[in-house]
Amino acid sequence: MTQFRLNAARLMASAASVVLLAVAPAVHADALQDISKQIKQGQHAQALEQVDKYLAGKPKDAQGRFLKGIVLAEMNKPNEAIVVFTKLTEDYPELPEPYNNLAVIYAQQKQYDKAKQALEMAIRTHPSYATAHENLGDIYARLASQAYDKALQIDSSNPSAQKKLALIRDLMGTAGRPGKTTKPIGDARPAEPVKLVEAPKPPAPVAAAPVAAAPVATPPAAAPAAAPAKPAAEKPAADANADIARAIDLWAAAWSRKDTKAYLATYARDFKTPAGESRAAWESERQKRIAKPGAIQVSVENLRVSVDGDTATAKFRQHYKSATLKTSSNKVLLLGKRDGKWQIVQERVGS
Repeated sequence: MTQFRLNAARLMASAASVVLLAVAPAVHADALQDISKQIKQGQHAQALEQVDKYLAGKPKDAQGRFLKGIVLAEMNKPNEAIVVFTKLTEDYPELPEPYNNLAVIYAQQKQYDKAKQALEMAIRTHPSYATAHENLGDIYARLASQAYDKALQIDSSNPSAQKKLALIRDLMGTAGRPGKTTKPIGDARPAEPVKLVEAPKPPAPVAAAPVAAAPVATPPAAAPAAAPAKPAAEKPAADANADIARAIDLWAAAWSRKDTKAYLATYARDFKTPAGESRAAWESERQKRIAKPGAIQVSVENLRVSVDGDTATAKFRQHYKSATLKTSSNKVLLLGKRDGKWQIVQERVGS
């Protein structure tokens, strides 16, 4: 799947360089640019040493951690890179790039279901993320190739499967060529990644409302002053909807990767357990179910959110798949804002 790798590679390169130029202070940008140059020159050991030094002083820095993930991937340390990018998705769920990079590594390991899930999360975070859409198409093509190949193993004379497999292989004709998960930092890209990196930062649009309202101090402008107030009031509701959607994405993702600690953390301390049992008993039962052998895949579609202050109701269609069960059902989550985060206070199946 060389095309898949190269698209993801260009993204990783450009996204990191955009962050360096647009966000980081000058002194930090210089340090990160030096690391980027080392990656570009293939000096991976030196780059890793430098990025570790940088992160020693700024352990939470997203750009430095992102570069470290790229270096580890270049050094053929995929499992370590997965740890870095996974933690980035947990700390910065609004950024699509770490999800995309995870998909690249999973695809190289032929874990196509995990790659598909990571790309879906990237797209859910930013629906206009063209690279992730293209990469997801490549993943679907790979999965289709496997399915047609399996069909031919069962019935080698199936002409329909033969034609479809030939088409897929023609489409993925460059799949056999060697490729890397990343390209050197600074690879040229269109302007699209700039929007993707800057989009998760909401303070700028919110701050615009008070500026527009400033002329209210002039008596003739008193009547029109009410107009700017309406967009200012609507923005928090839109932000709340986005925050709730991200909280539900994190809930489904933690469940899917069988991370019980992260999964249980999405439930509020005052969560009302389904059968009225104690919280400890409910958590113990959930841990046992999630820890059962086999993969779990949970996805959400048709999400509808209604917000009323610090409480909200989320309704959606839940798809669940495990080694022994595959179901789809309507789900309702009641959420509350606790310590600045949206958490689940009650859940039920049905509409």
